[in-house]
Amino acid sequence: MNELVQILKNTRQHLMTGVSHMIPFVVSGGILLAVSVMLYGKGAVPDAASDPNLKKLFDIGVAGLTLMVPFLAAYIGYSISDRAALAPCAIGAWVGNSFGAGFFGALIAGMIGGLVVYYLKKIPVHKVLRSVMPIFIIPIVGTFITAGIMMWGLGEPVGALTANLTGWLQGMREGSIVVLAIIMGLMLAFDMGGPVNKVAYAFMLICVSQGVYSVVAIAAVGIAVPPLGMGLATLIGRKYFTAEERETGKAALVMGCVGVTEGAIPFAAADPLRVIPANMIGAASGCVTAALMGAQCYAGWGGLIVLPVVQGKLGFVAALLVGACVSAACVILLKAFAKKKPTDVAADDELDLDFEIN
Repeated sequence: MNELVQILKNTRQHLMTGVSHMIPFVVSGGILLAVSVMLYGKGAVPDAASDPNLKKLFDIGVAGLTLMVPFLAAYIGYSISDRAALAPCAIGAWVGNSFGAGFFGALIAGMIGGLVVYYLKKIPVHKVLRSVMPIFIIPIVGTFITAGIMMWGLGEPVGALTANLTGWLQGMREGSIVVLAIIMGLMLAFDMGGPVNKVAYAFMLICVSQGVYSVVAIAAVGIAVPPLGMGLATLIGRKYFTAEERETGKAALVMGCVGVTEGAIPFAAADPLRVIPANMIGAASGCVTAALMGAQCYAGWGGLIVLPVVQGKLGFVAALLVGACVSAACVILLKAFAKKKPTDVAADDELDLDFEIN
């Protein structure tokens, strides 16, 4: 029982292991798919008769996005029970995906498969069977149990849940999507690559897998705003940053362009009370702008690097600029206020001292 509690306590670590191994499939598959649609020029799936090569490129992209589901589950299981869990979890997620369970199905299959294999490995067996347990017995039994649970138990209800969520996201009106954009922006900028950020990013990946590309664009902006905002702030308000921070700001601009939120972490570590709120306000502003401008992004990443696969490029760039400018303005104002306040207090002290002497 204690072992189960310990595994469940580390759920976030297991999920993040799966997500980190899934990202290359999301990025490569999403970008190749989007490039094929973009080159086709009709905003639709390329026709195999008129453009066979673009259709093949589209199919490659679809393959990448399809494989992200079993690989997510496989590496969640790997984090729990090592290599023996790879096949049971991947096959379980594939079965779940046949019901439309998608991302949620992968999370469930990964956790169930990892736990099943973990306890199968604990079963005492004769020494003659020990060598074949990890090769035959555990993968076969683990796959049967995990895939069976998804096939006859959880696959269909989780698929229905995913379909309802997708329908809700696609049917959101302007007011609802603005609220979602604010929440996404605040979460992505709060800890810049930490647990809260990863929850929002996982939601972005759900939207990639379900084809809700307007929400993907919102998240793509929120990912890039913190480093872009801090880099811009070091250029505009140079006197409020040290020489080292100004150099870091140059790197932050580059990291923002390629969608690495962690580029803002050095600034947050040095001055969290001013940098984190500024980043959150800026990211929320940028995300709302992306929502209102109707931008869509076909790749599960952020920054200017995904611009070739963005529909509504002007709106996307405008959202990045709005977010970065708001973030930079907020942090400069907060730093200016913090720098001025001690001076004001010192001036008041001097005034009191002069009054007492006289």
